Amino acid sequence: MILFFIYNSNSGPLNALIDVGHKLINPKTYPCSLCKLTYDTFSEKAAWKSFKKRNKIDMRFYHKDEFEIAYPNENFTYPLVLMKNGTEFFTLLSKKDLDKIKDENELIKKLTSLL
Repeated sequence: MILFFIYNSNSGPLNALIDVGHKLINPKTYPCSLCKLTYDTFSEKAAWKSFKKRNKIDMRFYHKDEFEIAYPNENFTYPLVLMKNGTEFFTLLSKKDLDKIKDENELIKKLTSLL
């Protein structure tokens, strides 16, 4: 089993700069709830980082452009958390689910209960 975390953001330094600007200027309209849950403006949240470190599950993290290049035949709404078992993807947390989660601790509890 592999967990895939796909952010609703594109990769690269310019996109990272645009994302930081958006988070600072108008955080309420920032389109990636997974980013908000796992990162502060400039760095990964400590509780999330600790959860990743102590967890034994294979976790992979993608920006949406990276995921679409790696898996061109898949079609999802981002952000989301997927579980891959064998060759099939299963949605663990959809965009709608992630949008309802208040903070990284709630995300960690949700993931723990689902696994």
